[in-house]
Amino acid sequence: MTALQWNEILGGTIEGNRSAVITHPAKIEEAGEGAVSFIAQPRYIEFAYTTHASLLIIDNNFVLEKAIKPTIIRVEQPYLAFSKVLEKFNKPDDDLVGIEDGSFIDSTATIASNAYVGAFSYIGKNVKIGQNVKIFPNVFVGNEVEIGDGTVIYSGVNIYHECRIGKNCMIHSGVVIGSDGFGFAPVPEGGYKKIPQLGNVVLQDNIEVGANTTIDRATLGSTRIHTGVKLDNLIHIAHNVEIGEHTVIAAQTGISGSTRIGKNCRIGGQVGLVGHLVIADGSRINAQSGVSKSINEKNKAVTGSPAFDYHSSLKSQAFYRNLPALVKRLEELELRVKEFEHDAASIAK
Repeated sequence: MTALQWNEILGGTIEGNRSAVITHPAKIEEAGEGAVSFIAQPRYIEFAYTTHASLLIIDNNFVLEKAIKPTIIRVEQPYLAFSKVLEKFNKPDDDLVGIEDGSFIDSTATIASNAYVGAFSYIGKNVKIGQNVKIFPNVFVGNEVEIGDGTVIYSGVNIYHECRIGKNCMIHSGVVIGSDGFGFAPVPEGGYKKIPQLGNVVLQDNIEVGANTTIDRATLGSTRIHTGVKLDNLIHIAHNVEIGEHTVIAAQTGISGSTRIGKNCRIGGQVGLVGHLVIADGSRINAQSGVSKSINEKNKAVTGSPAFDYHSSLKSQAFYRNLPALVKRLEELELRVKEFEHDAASIAK
């Protein structure tokens, strides 16, 4: 498409050659003729003068000190605008339709005519698969599962019985949805008795689940992931957890059973949350934090293990770094006090 056509899609302000033809996206430092790239932060503005890209998406407020080669589209949020560009180019599997040889489809399953099921996938009893669903090879879909329109499930995913996947979700390779929650009761003679896990997992719409993430089924009821949640790779979500709308969670985080996380939360990598907590809407939890108590105040930032208020933690870290110097000053003060006491005793005599 031309630069002008891209501007109509992005709703920006165009400067330069409107007829420039754009054929592909590229990193700004590697871009050549026909490429579109972007600058979202002022520290990268220097690349505007050296890039060979044909189209550049930049912030409305960026000031260019001299002429540049690319056509410019100015927008409020360059990073978001460029993501729309990438979406347009990222359509390699749109034409996949039908059921490939080698798949097992139970006779009671209902599959939309324009869905795709890759080779060696297993579709169980009474499964319902919606319009434009893409199920890549070697996927297991257990009995009574429902998968909403437009969802993409990559190779190697396992979805256990009775789970519900909403519309326009993306489930990456190695994900397990609906495995048993970690429920065991100690018995008097020693050892543990397994507690049956009779619930399911419900993923609402527009959710992305990263590779090798696991989401356990509820003991009773549902482990529930609400609309717009984004989960990174290698996350564990335990039984009966609930995650609110548009929360994002980075890799290697573990969430223990029955914890409820609010809307629009941001959780960094390698965070651990104990069970039965309530995390308020808008909470921000720094990477490698250990959360052992509920966060009841909305939009609060915490860090550390155990996690507490972010700014207080930074102050504590500063004190900790200065601890050797503080100890030295304390020892010097103690010495001066002893000298003062000795001098005072001499005067008294």
